[in-house]
Amino acid sequence: MTRTDRRDRAAFPIAVYDPDCRRCSRLARFLDQVHATHPDYRCRPVPPFGVADASLVIVGLAPGMHGANATGRPFTGDYAGELLYATLHKFGFATRPRSISAGDGLRLIDARITNAVKCLPPENRPSPTEVNNCNAYLAAELATLPDGASILALGHVAHTASLRALGLSARKHKFAHGAVHSLDRDIVLFDSYHCSRYNTNTRRLTPAMFERVFTAIARRDAASKRSARRATGSRVAGRPA
Repeated sequence: MTRTDRRDRAAFPIAVYDPDCRRCSRLARFLDQVHATHPDYRCRPVPPFGVADASLVIVGLAPGMHGANATGRPFTGDYAGELLYATLHKFGFATRPRSISAGDGLRLIDARITNAVKCLPPENRPSPTEVNNCNAYLAAELATLPDGASILALGHVAHTASLRALGLSARKHKFAHGAVHSLDRDIVLFDSYHCSRYNTNTRRLTPAMFERVFTAIARRDAASKRSARRATGSRVAGRPA
C-alpha cells in the first residue's frame, strides 16, 4: 500500500471508500490492463476529494482514463476538470482555478467532489450493474450530508445514482439541466449536463450555462447559512441566564 493509499484510507471510512475494491470484475480487469501499459497511473478506485462535512457535494460519472485514473483526484488531469475547477474557484469553493495533480496544494472550501463509479470504465461507460455495485459507497458518503446541504449531479447517471443513494425514486425527480429538486432534510439536488469535452465542444454545455447552475447553488447556500445563523441566535437568546 502506497503512502497515498494509506492517507486516503485514513481520510474516509471503508464504507465510503475502499482502495482495494474489485467487486466489478470487468472494471478490475480493465484497470489491470491499463496499469500494464501505464504503470505510473493510479489504476485503482479514486477517492472523494474535499471537505468531509461539506455543504456542497458534486457527483460526477467516473474517473477519466488520463485524468483521475492517472492522478488519483477527481476531475484532475483531463479537460472536464478545467471548467469545473475554474467555476468552483470563481464561486469561492476552491483555492485555485486549476487542478493539476493530487499534490498541487489546491483545497476545496466547504465542498467535495466524488463519482457515481469510483473506477475507470472502458470507453467511460459504466454498466448499470457497475453503477449499482458502487452505489453503496455513494450512499454511505451522502449519508454524512448535513441538513440543508446541496448536491450537484453532473449528468443523468450521477443524478440517478445520487437519488438511489438517498433512497429516493428517480421517477419523481426527472433529470434536466438547471433542474432543482427539494429532498428530505432540506437537501437540494441541482442538475447540470456533465462538463465533458464533448458537451462543451458541442455547446450542449457552455461556461455561462454552468455558471448559472452555480449561481443558484451559491444563492441557496448563502440563504441556508443565514437561516442557520438566525436559528443559532434564537436558541442563544432564549437560553436562561
